[in-house]
Amino acid sequence: MAPRLVVDLGETSEKDLGLVGGKAGKLGELIREGLPVPPGFVVTTDAYDAFVAANGLGPVIDAAMATIDESTPSSADEAARRIRAAFEEKEFPAELRATIADAYEAYARRHTVRFSAVRSSATAEDLDDASFAGLQDTYLNVHGVDQVLGSVRRCWGSLFTPRVLVYRQRKGITHTGLRLAVLIQKMVDSTVSGILFTRDPNTGENHMIVEAGWGLGEAIVGGEVTPDHYVVDGATLQTVQKQISEQKIRYVRAEGGGNRREEVPAAERSAQKLPDPRLARLVSLARLIESRYRRPMDVEWCADAQAIYIVQARPVTTIPTSTAGPARPAAPSFGEAAPIVRGFGASPGVAAGVARLLRGAEQMDRLKAGEVLLTTMTTPDMVPAMSRAAAIVTDEGGMTCHAAIVSRELGVPCIVGTREATTLIPDGTEVTVDGKTGAVYRGRLTSTVAKAPAPAPAAGGVAVHETVPVTATKILVNVGVPEKAEEYARLPVGGVGLLQIEFIFTAHVREHPLALIQKGRQDELVRRLSEGIAKVCQAFHPRPVIIRTSDFKTNEYRGMPGGEPFEPVEENPMIGWRGCSRYISSVYRPAFQCELAAIQRVRSEMGLKNAMVMLPFVRNTWELEEIAEMLRAAGLKRSRDFKLYLMAEVPSTVLLARDFAHHCDGFSIGSNDLTQLVLGADRDSETLGRMGYFDERDPAVLRAIRLLIEGAHAEGTTVGICGQGPSVYPEFAEFLVREGIDSISLNADTVVTTARTIAAIEQRMKLDGLRAG
Repeated sequence: MAPRLVVDLGETSEKDLGLVGGKAGKLGELIREGLPVPPGFVVTTDAYDAFVAANGLGPVIDAAMATIDESTPSSADEAARRIRAAFEEKEFPAELRATIADAYEAYARRHTVRFSAVRSSATAEDLDDASFAGLQDTYLNVHGVDQVLGSVRRCWGSLFTPRVLVYRQRKGITHTGLRLAVLIQKMVDSTVSGILFTRDPNTGENHMIVEAGWGLGEAIVGGEVTPDHYVVDGATLQTVQKQISEQKIRYVRAEGGGNRREEVPAAERSAQKLPDPRLARLVSLARLIESRYRRPMDVEWCADAQAIYIVQARPVTTIPTSTAGPARPAAPSFGEAAPIVRGFGASPGVAAGVARLLRGAEQMDRLKAGEVLLTTMTTPDMVPAMSRAAAIVTDEGGMTCHAAIVSRELGVPCIVGTREATTLIPDGTEVTVDGKTGAVYRGRLTSTVAKAPAPAPAAGGVAVHETVPVTATKILVNVGVPEKAEEYARLPVGGVGLLQIEFIFTAHVREHPLALIQKGRQDELVRRLSEGIAKVCQAFHPRPVIIRTSDFKTNEYRGMPGGEPFEPVEENPMIGWRGCSRYISSVYRPAFQCELAAIQRVRSEMGLKNAMVMLPFVRNTWELEEIAEMLRAAGLKRSRDFKLYLMAEVPSTVLLARDFAHHCDGFSIGSNDLTQLVLGADRDSETLGRMGYFDERDPAVLRAIRLLIEGAHAEGTTVGICGQGPSVYPEFAEFLVREGIDSISLNADTVVTTARTIAAIEQRMKLDGLRAG
């Protein structure tokens, strides 16, 4: 299949993560939802690969990365310098240059573009557990095709800055296979800009946090100004707090392109940056975005004189699970101690240490592990120092500046916007930092709260070692990428209810399995799959890990490298050649056998007997009989220590639950597919979604779930569910528990709060039973 070097932004989606990156994928979906997103196009990861291959950069990158020594921070600097210099020195291959130039000219004509924003969109960016906030390059007010091409090349090189290398290491993301797409968008001539969180990222409360400043957003993100701060009640949408800040400087477009720093006119410095009607409009857009993704979102926006535009939307990666729910932990108290200085509490937690004043990234080596980083404002280049700081305190910035976002992801207490911390706190002073209340105290103080503070979230925002009530309903966790397994294994769960093997294909294999087999590389395919699976099974051992075998649709498989010759074009792939129907076909059978061989290798050669199998999109019992033979041939026979589960997604599974139960050890409800097939509502239909047709709480869907549980239990077979519904809708969780669901598998960031909800439901059921008795 010919590489796709450029793609129109309106044609992208999250399914194209490997091609267009996280930022562009989400923005493309928002365009189709009808939200105001500036138009643009994407220079894809295929283009990145073409540039790297044509210039022989692969060996250069590998050789430089091999020189990095974790004990020698300067080694990362030198490796980054070598790689970026190599990118700067190389030229675009003629065909690639022409393709990008043609796409730019067409986009500029169609949308009357004079200036553009050139922005990174990495395959490990804007993900559920890593934002890469401000770490890769962005170029604003770029004019003409030559400037765009130069900016694209510099964006590619920014994959390998020292700050990005440190951040990836902290997040457990390797450089192997990592690629960068670049997004070119029409530049908005911003008069005001900012960021909005649909949930308070510090406390997890149902408040929207909005920050706004004059001009381009660079001054806010870079922490050069303290923005206006608005708090909007998430339930009533009423503004409950409004803090207007004085802003003395701003960034605007320079004549001829680029950015220019200028002073804000005196009459505007203390004015409200976002008038109430515009604030209401922004909040309504944010609600639509949160509804689309069904989770808290971090939204970057800007506005000119006419309209508000959305320029980025990513999951909030740092909601602290320990603060959610009805019971609020008491704030730490330090007796009669008076704070030296106060600011915005930007990342929760309490830490004490020696304050070390840094005037810039060039002084990072002065900060020793466990000291408090004190600075006017952090920059992306300071991430290596931030990662070893006990806490961070800055003069400038708001809840959405670089220091705040990165600190929350690192789990480091942080206070921003103190105005005068660097003046009032001498270098070398011992201080105590309370990242929740925004106060800095002199000396090492001990909190008077009897209960120890809840643990800070691990990198990625998942709190660990949480105490939750014991529930009769088994609580499991969903795992996406294997790299998060060790972190998630510290959650109070009984195992993994859903490990989708597709994520291992996309992250570790990155090529259509049949293409690999055709090249004689099936051993490599089995090895890569088994390594990814083993990483999860090892982290959770001896708790069970339920591995759902592949369920790519034809349109998804067709888009994988090497996939086009093997995948038909279907009008409706959602109900086409997918799931078990692929496994029993002569075409795909060899690939499925490689999946089974990988699982058997994990169980037999690696001794990880907690690896179990779940089959997706089951339609008939006769296909199960054929698949059972394939399992047995691979050495995977149902027994006391090997369980086989079926996804309950097709109504036939529900209607004939007692028959299907004879072929498995348990069911797991796939509520998305079950809902669309019960209601005849395509789950990918934006129109039906907006009209409210797609809802797992529909009475028909609830009746189907009740029938499944009744039929399965009659045969002594368990039923679970793996999806977001129980964590998003408490009433749906209550329905499941009252119907006798055996297990609920949740996304990691909702485990603790949903477990508490389930415990409360079970307690009410006990009380109801006592009253009835």
